[in-house]
Amino acid sequence: MSAHTQTAEKGQNTTLLCQESYVCSGTDEAIFECDECRSLQCQRCEEELHQPERLRNHERTRIKPGHVPYCDSCKGANGNIMHASMTGSRQIAAVRCQVCKINLCVECQKRTHAGGNRRKHPVTVYHAGKAQEQEEEEGMDEETKRRKMTEKVVSFLLVDETEEIQVRNEEEFIKKLDCSPDQHLKVVSIFGNTGDGKSHTLNHTFFYGREVFKTSPAQESCTVGVWAAYDPVRKVVVIDTEGLLGATVNLSQRTRLLLKVLAISDLVIYRTRADRLHNDLFKFLGDASEAYLKHFTKELKATTARCGLDVPLSTLGPGVIIFHETVYTKLLGSDHPSEVPEKLIQDRFRKLSCFPEAFSSIHYKGTRTYNPPTDFSGLRRAVEQQLENNTTRSPRQPGVIYKALKALSDRFSGEIPDDQMAHSSFFPDEYFTCSSVCLSCGCGCKKSMNHAKEGVPHESKSRCRYSHQYDNRVYTCKACYERGMEVSVVPKTSASTDSPWLGLAKYAWSGYVIECPNCGVVYRSRQYWFGNQDPVNTVVRTEIEHVWPGTDGFLKDNNNAAQRLLDGMNFMAQSVSELSLGPTKAVTSWLTDQIAPAYWRPNSQILSCNKCNTPFKDNDTKHHCRACGEGFCDGCSSKTRPVPERGWGPAPVRVCDNCYENRGIQLDVAELPSDEEGGTLIARKVGEAVQNTLGAVVTAMDIPLGLVKDAARPAYWVPDHEILHCHNCRKEFSIKLSKHHCRACGQGFCDECSHDRRAVPSRGWDHPVRVCFNCNKKPGDL
Repeated sequence: MSAHTQTAEKGQNTTLLCQESYVCSGTDEAIFECDECRSLQCQRCEEELHQPERLRNHERTRIKPGHVPYCDSCKGANGNIMHASMTGSRQIAAVRCQVCKINLCVECQKRTHAGGNRRKHPVTVYHAGKAQEQEEEEGMDEETKRRKMTEKVVSFLLVDETEEIQVRNEEEFIKKLDCSPDQHLKVVSIFGNTGDGKSHTLNHTFFYGREVFKTSPAQESCTVGVWAAYDPVRKVVVIDTEGLLGATVNLSQRTRLLLKVLAISDLVIYRTRADRLHNDLFKFLGDASEAYLKHFTKELKATTARCGLDVPLSTLGPGVIIFHETVYTKLLGSDHPSEVPEKLIQDRFRKLSCFPEAFSSIHYKGTRTYNPPTDFSGLRRAVEQQLENNTTRSPRQPGVIYKALKALSDRFSGEIPDDQMAHSSFFPDEYFTCSSVCLSCGCGCKKSMNHAKEGVPHESKSRCRYSHQYDNRVYTCKACYERGMEVSVVPKTSASTDSPWLGLAKYAWSGYVIECPNCGVVYRSRQYWFGNQDPVNTVVRTEIEHVWPGTDGFLKDNNNAAQRLLDGMNFMAQSVSELSLGPTKAVTSWLTDQIAPAYWRPNSQILSCNKCNTPFKDNDTKHHCRACGEGFCDGCSSKTRPVPERGWGPAPVRVCDNCYENRGIQLDVAELPSDEEGGTLIARKVGEAVQNTLGAVVTAMDIPLGLVKDAARPAYWVPDHEILHCHNCRKEFSIKLSKHHCRACGQGFCDECSHDRRAVPSRGWDHPVRVCFNCNKKPGDL
């Protein structure tokens, strides 16, 4: 029996025909649907069928455009809902069996017509249009609508086990949540021991049992890292975390990750399935509260100011719901109905000396499961009640939530050394403070992690001890200290008012000085012929400061008189060399031509190598082949052999590559050198001998010169033999690439990375000297 014709228009149902065929033979359009008759009926069949007295009270519904009937199997013969109790709503029919004459939904068709002879029954397919879907949605109750809203929710990895955020930016975070950027949300997270069913709890509390967060019966933890999903019904971001007490490698980092999640949450569910509340629960919440107040409150305030957030992040912690499921034991407070469970929990905290002041509220919600499944309705009501409370924690946009998590991850990140792990607390200070340790006394820095990125120096509350290795003394001017100021001073070669050469002269006569910016020169080491006192006993105070890794020493020798003298001599020598370079080259070329043999080409005519045609520059050396007399570069005339036909023998001399290969060719008698040329040749040999001797002398002088430079080096400079490449651009040093020391940090740089000039008073350089790019960028006096 057919119920449909072909569709006339896309998106609309075809005409429904009468399914009774009592009067019309199934050709008339259906007008009514009778629940008791379980059929669609035309006008004539409906009137004839319901004339008997016993059929007149049948419930009949007039069909609207786009109507599709309900499944008869789900409703039952007498209207009792059977399958609907499992699916949560009455299902719309998908097909009509023409033999059984019943309407079936997809599930019922699989259940009743999947096997046997019924599988061959002809069916008519219904096509539900938008109008019917809208009508169906309007007919749903509130619970069914909520269930339908969560059907497409999926979870995603927010932070992995190494504390790395897996979402690149706010836009991706909002896209994965599948919510509006302007939507105001709250954050709900769950904590508890591994295997206590945290993911299962979230699935049933927020998503009606759908496996949004993965669950597994395996021994290994199914949740690694932090996962998130958006609940469109309650407008909350639901966060699932990795369980405590699980088998993990980076235990400290994962524990610290939990506190970051707690800091951005508005409500925390602590899930436990222990028959009695263990001390670990109270210890965890107590340590989390202490760490939150100590490290995260200040950082959340700074994040609000730094990121310019319109909605201030609450410095008061989230609310906590302890969800306690038991099987064999009674719930907390059931033995004493007059006592509130929350009061018993506060007493337990007090006995363990754990004080959860950071949390805005702590509530207890218990359920006793005599027979599975667990009842989550009580927890769901408690969560909804807490989410409606905006007294301390207000909803905020998803972008604000992401910025807060990103700021906390950037601040508190990095590996935690094994020797700094404290196992007596869930959240020890070592998880959130700087890991640097003083090299002198061994105490740790008390600043927050990664504080150096903001230019904040290291700090420790304990006093340091003096170490001769690091010389960690600091001098302060005694006169300024008595006037209420603390001004650091350093020994140096000369006063800031002295010129470089006058300062050297005064240093040679009176020794080093100590100069205060306010009081001027307060001490000279050799001011008198005898009886000069130590500055500590007269003009300065001594303080011992911590030596942090990566920082310089304090009172290292800043007497740079020897280096300043070498710098001055080098400057003079370089200036004379540069000014005399042109005339020297011209005179040298003229003298060379005067003693050159007649067959040599004059230097003035040699502009490029005779073989490779490489043009000669001002500093390039021209070499004559002793056989042909042409000019070559060093690479094309590096071979040697005797040239007796030119008078060069028996010792080998420089020849070009061509003449070296044609060594068997003899010269004609006319080409042999004459007596006059022989005298010129002797003069050339004498000139080369003198030149080689002078070169050897210069080379021999370079060795002690290097020793002198090393001896004159200030103590804070890195020795030359340890500098292999530029500290900035990492170029390797060679004969052509000179080393230069930065006068501020003492590291070695190439000329390009250290061509800036700036005074460095802290190192005794009161006049502009060479500094590197990094030191030149530092504000204030160096």
